[in-house]
Amino acid sequence: MVYQPVQLSQEQIRQFQEDGFLILENFLPSDFVGQLVSRLGPLFHGDFDTGIYPDEWYWRPGLSLPDITREMCNAWKCDRTIASLVLSSEIGRLTATLGGWTGARIGQDSMWMKPPQAKPVAMHQDGAYIDYLDPAAMMTCWIALDDATPADGTLVYAKGSHKWPLANVEGEFHAPKKDYRWAMLQAAENAGVDEPELVFVEVPAGGCAFHHGRTWHGLCQTTRTEGTFHSIGLHTIPAQAQFHPVHEPGYIYGRYKRVGDTRMDESFFPILWQEDGYRSPHLADYCADPLAAAAAAVV
Repeated sequence: MVYQPVQLSQEQIRQFQEDGFLILENFLPSDFVGQLVSRLGPLFHGDFDTGIYPDEWYWRPGLSLPDITREMCNAWKCDRTIASLVLSSEIGRLTATLGGWTGARIGQDSMWMKPPQAKPVAMHQDGAYIDYLDPAAMMTCWIALDDATPADGTLVYAKGSHKWPLANVEGEFHAPKKDYRWAMLQAAENAGVDEPELVFVEVPAGGCAFHHGRTWHGLCQTTRTEGTFHSIGLHTIPAQAQFHPVHEPGYIYGRYKRVGDTRMDESFFPILWQEDGYRSPHLADYCADPLAAAAAAVV
């Protein structure tokens, strides 16, 4: 695998701060992309090589509608190939750099599969779902594992929307019956933005996009009639993040909170990268870190 380490320029960081996202056409090598794609189908059919189930699993074979966009969260616990990307120190380094953090830990991963004519995923702000964190900060790296176009149901951003107020919007997330943009359009109106600029992420397989936790984004309707579109979202949080002392984390992440203790256990929220060189020690035994290995070989 030939991975070219990404060295973010000051111009790219400035663009991220202005737009709320940064798109990179080339990120993962094609052979690594192929390895990841080969694992997504089996995962959604319950093939977990660690024996551990994911924290969230939307779509079951034989039970769910065929045109639903499929999502699985924290598949890094189920599959070591997936973990070798999700838990990469490079993901931590890049998201921490853009977020202005001294380090990053994994908060959650999201596996996505969009079959032909798959329904959209409603536009939303990741930050609306993380008030149980202190600080309530998140960065996302979304990676296209196939060539991404609007016809595939790619990721779409509202440019500059990270500067709008954080909105707590109730409504359908998966396969919304309304226009998938409706909550974003409402937020734009409340922010005094008459015509929000939408940007569709169009990159070749292995390309990626980073976005701020407050940036409005979603997956648009798939219009092609054959093939499946695969992608992965990696959500990181600051290395020093803890559970909020008052706000409850809910039924999923509440299972990882100790009684009377706000610290986040590195077994479940491992630290990927810190400026001082620290990385959760158990990761070395859990999975490979091929991006870091390739970067070291280049140096």
